[in-house]
Amino acid sequence: MLMDDLKGRVCLVTGASRGIGAAVARGLGAAGMHVGVHYRTGEAQARQVVADIEAAGGRAFALQGDIAAAGTTERLLEQTVAQFGRLDVLINNAGDLIARHPVAETPDTLFEQQVAINMRPVFAGCRWAVQRFRAQGGGGCIVNLSSIAARTGGGGGSSLYAASKAFVATFTRALAKEVAAEGIRVNAVAPGVIATPLQDRTTPKETQEALRAVIPMRRIGTAEECVGAFLFLCSPKLSSYVTGQVIEVNGGLLMP
Repeated sequence: MLMDDLKGRVCLVTGASRGIGAAVARGLGAAGMHVGVHYRTGEAQARQVVADIEAAGGRAFALQGDIAAAGTTERLLEQTVAQFGRLDVLINNAGDLIARHPVAETPDTLFEQQVAINMRPVFAGCRWAVQRFRAQGGGGCIVNLSSIAARTGGGGGSSLYAASKAFVATFTRALAKEVAAEGIRVNAVAPGVIATPLQDRTTPKETQEALRAVIPMRRIGTAEECVGAFLFLCSPKLSSYVTGQVIEVNGGLLMP
């Protein structure tokens, strides 16, 4: 069966209490994986994701932390290994568009905050995961979350967010080259306009409607429609020869 190779494998999904992260965690759990469901403030939502995974036949537990704080991502990974005994997959999903500002009006503090939440945790998590994969004898999978903004520069006032997601895409390719010979695969998923709490908080409804009109599929995507790309990349049976790639999930809005 396709993806039966995921059963029993261990994964940490950061930012998994809502949006794309929650959908991905549920999808991996339904495939039989053991999932660490990370959250920052959404404890009730994270525990619901855990319950849904367990109801689908997977195993899961919730773990809390602010990934913008140095050392948090490493602690979450350590907790996942302590809970399940190993690590097979890391999904660096957590991130944020903190605020929209023109570059000329952007304070240093916002630059530092955007780096702290969108870039440093990806670097730190990947570094820790590679070391763990090596200690386990090689192999392993990392999937990072980029964005269509990494290619387009993003919408108005989102230059730092777009740049941070471009970092994720380029860092993904660079790391993939470093570790490919060890059987460690590193890829990314770049969603387009997706209906999530982050989208609703940062993009006005009229802007979303304008975007809908130019998407070839004429609709905004759902978090669940991103899950297949993650499942594909996590499954050695389906994607054993795929590394250093950024899969675009955007309804045709961008066709690179």
